[in-house]
Amino acid sequence: QASSHRNSALLQHRPHQETATMLIPKADRKKIHEYLFREGVLVAQKDFNLPKHPDIDTKNLFVIKACQSLNSRGYVKTQFSWQYYYYTLTPEGLDYLREWLHLPAEIVPATHIKQQRSHAPPRG
Repeated sequence: QASSHRNSALLQHRPHQETATMLIPKADRKKIHEYLFREGVLVAQKDFNLPKHPDIDTKNLFVIKACQSLNSRGYVKTQFSWQYYYYTLTPEGLDYLREWLHLPAEIVPATHIKQQRSHAPPRG
């Protein structure tokens, strides 16, 4: 009887551990959000101890955790393959980051810009 009471007490305290969020310094979160908005996509190696992300001047762990947070709110879609996370900005994420970064509507990610044709049709 006592052991089942002890187990139920342990179960009652668990949800608090799972809702804990990582505190990422605002300057680092801003770098991550700016990169994601500018590029529209972000790739991160699944290496929580990597001291620095190769494209963003912050810890790789901060990049992964910030993107997990955005994913849980539907602002990015996540694919995982061969030990790499691939994050793609959703339309909702685009709106969220534009507001978070205080950017005007005419600024769009690189993935939304149509490429110029390399050859013009002949004139004449």
